[in-house]
Amino acid sequence: MSRLPSLAFIGVGNMGNPMAANLVRAGYDVTVLDVVPDKAANLVALGAKQATSIADAVAHADVVMASLPGPPQVRQVMLGEAGVLACAKTGATVIDTSTSAVDLVEELVQVAHHKGVQFLEAPVTNAVDMAALGRLSIFVGGDKACYEQHLPVFQVIGEKIFHCGKPGNAATVKLLTNLLWFVGAATIGEALMLGAKAGVPLAVVQEAITSSAGDSWVARHDIPSVFAGHYDPSFSLALCCKDLALVNQIAQSQGYALTMGAHAQALFEEARARYGNDAAELHVVKLLEERVGMLLRPPHGQPISDPAKT
Repeated sequence: MSRLPSLAFIGVGNMGNPMAANLVRAGYDVTVLDVVPDKAANLVALGAKQATSIADAVAHADVVMASLPGPPQVRQVMLGEAGVLACAKTGATVIDTSTSAVDLVEELVQVAHHKGVQFLEAPVTNAVDMAALGRLSIFVGGDKACYEQHLPVFQVIGEKIFHCGKPGNAATVKLLTNLLWFVGAATIGEALMLGAKAGVPLAVVQEAITSSAGDSWVARHDIPSVFAGHYDPSFSLALCCKDLALVNQIAQSQGYALTMGAHAQALFEEARARYGNDAAELHVVKLLEERVGMLLRPPHGQPISDPAKT
């Protein structure tokens, strides 16, 4: 039986943490690193090692994985003077699960090639709850033989793994799925409000949506978060705006503009300006609630003037 590759995992926040945990549980030798060291405490308790620097984390790793907030952090971690590509050993493979920019992915592949390192982009989707269950969908771009070599790693953290072709394609696929998510999230708020203002019980509206052509993963994931009033804190408005900017940039690079993409970006930017970078994704629905004066809380909605509001 061949030895499992040794892994370094950089960025163990909301998404990276459960991915790294599943790899430790699967028997991989995992070294973890995060700018907030305390985020790795649960992983160390599971048996992971904790590094104090990128060089310390990756020097002996066969596979280096990363889960970072966006392109600026990916660039810094990968291309910094003491970054991953400067410190990884020859023959290692870097797998970046971050949602990044197409042009940055292409640049990283070229730099990695010159340093004798393989690079796969592998952005993930299906949110924190599916990450914990090892049931992510994973979009992989890069050399197919390298992808096939590392399928066992992907199969620990994901349920559906797609090879999307050349570097940059996985970023495009991930971002187009997020476009559908964010447009859907904003529209779900409008649909719920139409029902609530008409006097239809919100539970009936929810069941009607999920039993009709209006059903979607977004509806099933996000409607309960609106009803609970926490607006899905697992994903911030800053990340929504970052992804919408990236997906609109892809269309612009292809020679056209996205109508719904541009509108969604403007709406989420309005929510970010009002509620802040760290506010939860579905504060885009809270914008509508405040405009109308009704919180979308079962059974029939709740006037915002109600002192019992949450």
